[in-house]
Amino acid sequence: MNHTKAYPFPENSFSKLFEHEEKNWWFQSRNLILLFYISNKIPSFSKFLEVGCGTGFVLKALFKKFPDKSFEGTEYSEEGLKYARLRLPKTKLTQRDATKMTEVECYDIIGSFDVLEHIEQDKIVLENFHTALNSIGYLILTVPQHMWLWSAVDEYSCHQRRYTRYEMLKKLRDAGFYIEYDTSFVSLLCPLMFLSRRRYKNTKQITDPMSEFKIPRLLNWFFSRIMLLEILLLKFGVRFPFGGSLLVIAKKIAK
Repeated sequence: MNHTKAYPFPENSFSKLFEHEEKNWWFQSRNLILLFYISNKIPSFSKFLEVGCGTGFVLKALFKKFPDKSFEGTEYSEEGLKYARLRLPKTKLTQRDATKMTEVECYDIIGSFDVLEHIEQDKIVLENFHTALNSIGYLILTVPQHMWLWSAVDEYSCHQRRYTRYEMLKKLRDAGFYIEYDTSFVSLLCPLMFLSRRRYKNTKQITDPMSEFKIPRLLNWFFSRIMLLEILLLKFGVRFPFGGSLLVIAKKIAK
C-alpha cells in the first residue's frame, strides 16, 4: 500500500520524540534488542553508519556500548539532526537523502531503524546500502510489520507501508543480500497493539499522534517489563513469527 507524502516524516514530531524516547518502553526496548543482536550476531566492526538517525537516540546507545568504534549518522531532516547533535556533539552527522547515497564500500555495518517504511523507493535505498557496504559488510534493519496493524497512526507518521516478512526478505535478496537472521519483536504485546490500532482503523485523522508514547507511568513500566521478558526469550533463541516490528540482519553478497 503506497501513500505518497510530500515529506517522509512529520518534522514537528522530532521535538516530541526527543522528549519521550528516553522514558518510553518501546524506544528503550528496541535499543536493548539492537545492542544484543549487534553484539552477538555480527562480527567485529570498525565503521558503522546509521541511515535515518533521527534524534540520535540509537546512535548514542551504540556509542556507549562500543566506544572504540567509528559511528556516523545521516538524516533526511535538518530538524532531526538539530536534536541528534545535542546528544552526539562529536559524531559526524550529515543531512542525506537515502535514495541518493553515493558511497562505495565505506562501512562495515549499516543500520536503519524504522526508516524504510517512510520511503517510497525502498528498493533503491537497499541497493544503495549494498553499494556502500564493504565486501563482507552487514545490514541491520527494523521495520514495522503486518498491514493488518495499519491505522491512522501510520498515515500520520508518513508510512508508505507496513512490511510482511516475505516482502522484506525478498527485497533484501533482490538487492544482493544474504539473510543471516530475522525475527519479529513486540510480539507478546502485539494483541494489545492490535486493539489499540483498531481505534484508529477507520479514522483519517488522530487528535494526538503521540498518544501511543504518552501513556501513564505505570502502564509504561508494565509494557517495559513485558518487553524484558520478550528480550530474554530472544536471547535464548526464540524467533517470533509475528509482532509489531521485524528485525533483519543481512550480509552483503558480491554481485
